[in-house]
Amino acid sequence: MKKKICFIINPVSGVGRQKVIEKLIDEELDRTLFDYEIAYTNAPKHATELAKQSALKNFDIAVAVGGDGSVNETAKGLIGSSTAMAIIPTGSGNGLARHLNIPLDLKKAMAVINNATEKTIDSIQFNEETFVNIAGVGFDAHIGWEFAKFGKRGFMSYVKVTLRELPKYKAQEYELIIDGKSIQRKAFLISFANGSQWGNNAHIAPLADIADGVMDIAIVKNISIANGIQFAYGLFNKTLNRSKHVELIKAREVIVKQPKIIAHIDGEPIEIGKTISIKVNPLSLKVIVPGGEIK
Repeated sequence: MKKKICFIINPVSGVGRQKVIEKLIDEELDRTLFDYEIAYTNAPKHATELAKQSALKNFDIAVAVGGDGSVNETAKGLIGSSTAMAIIPTGSGNGLARHLNIPLDLKKAMAVINNATEKTIDSIQFNEETFVNIAGVGFDAHIGWEFAKFGKRGFMSYVKVTLRELPKYKAQEYELIIDGKSIQRKAFLISFANGSQWGNNAHIAPLADIADGVMDIAIVKNISIANGIQFAYGLFNKTLNRSKHVELIKAREVIVKQPKIIAHIDGEPIEIGKTISIKVNPLSLKVIVPGGEIK
């Protein structure tokens, strides 16, 4: 019996590529294994509703076609269901796709779907929201807000915004209640990592295991022009766990308190009050991955 698969396509991510994706599906999807449908998103959060519908209709797989935001929205609609999420990455960062070793080459990403190896991963509750890769407060969240206003997507635009804002941003004071224990930290940024990287192979939590029931909290103490190159080297060489500028803590639950919190979830800016409650939801999402071991 054939499996049912729904492709949830964000036409904004990789603008102009929707016809390429339709052709890819037509030519590369194994029709002996799958019957398929295509659904296009037409507004923010629409992918979540389409994913929920896929689960209610007992689809075996719902495919997030897009970037990190599309993956986040699709995952939210599938958490706790028997429908697995696959990814065809067409965004600029593709953080979760990279962590799961899903190829950025679209034909190879479709081959992963045809082989349909399933893995169950954690998701993380973030107040009333959910994320599957990385959320954060501080500088990376500030950059997320500025990048959203920049107008032009892509890695180089992200670099431009970062270089523009880096000299102006100062470390902030935070209270963190980690698994019931309160600590105070002055931090340039704090990442709450399910996966290991923001995207583009920038590994903020290189030891993160996406299915171990805990998050990796990466507290970055300070970044300046002077040590920025060293920090960037650690990011892209998976060595930040050895950096004197980074403190890594594993936890199941954390509460963040700060008078003016600037936050993001899976790269998307989010408005927050003065408190965030973050909690791991273990082994709550099925995903389609390449064969072989993935942390």
